[in-house]
Amino acid sequence: MIKLHPRLEKDCIIIGEFSLCTLLLLNDANYPWFILLPNREDITELHQLSVKDQQQLMAESMYFSHCLEQVFQPDKLNIAALGNLVPQLHVHHIARFTTDACWPSPVWGAVTVIPYNKKQIENIINQLFTWFKNNNDQPFSILT
Repeated sequence: MIKLHPRLEKDCIIIGEFSLCTLLLLNDANYPWFILLPNREDITELHQLSVKDQQQLMAESMYFSHCLEQVFQPDKLNIAALGNLVPQLHVHHIARFTTDACWPSPVWGAVTVIPYNKKQIENIINQLFTWFKNNNDQPFSILT
């Protein structure tokens, strides 16, 4: 795993590793908000990845999107790579609900962050791990 940008290190919980990406959970219980972080140094944009890495990132993103749909059953998935505050390439995967704190508006800075408690984190990791175990067409290892 590459060194995390200080903001990601401060705001996220490391969950595990895919072939290319580290899976992070943003420590904000307002939404199931995850980040895929490609393990490549000095990359700020998608097009800077090799073609093989671009394809792998897309495969991991689609695989994880299926996971989010089945585990959390959101009304909508928001997937974005912005990088305005954190230039290190990372892709947000946010499960959105019509009942969430700022639906239908974007989530960035909209409401006060509510950190997860230890039990909530364990529950999310267990749900993901169970889904990965039953749908293991992408290699994944839990790090937490």
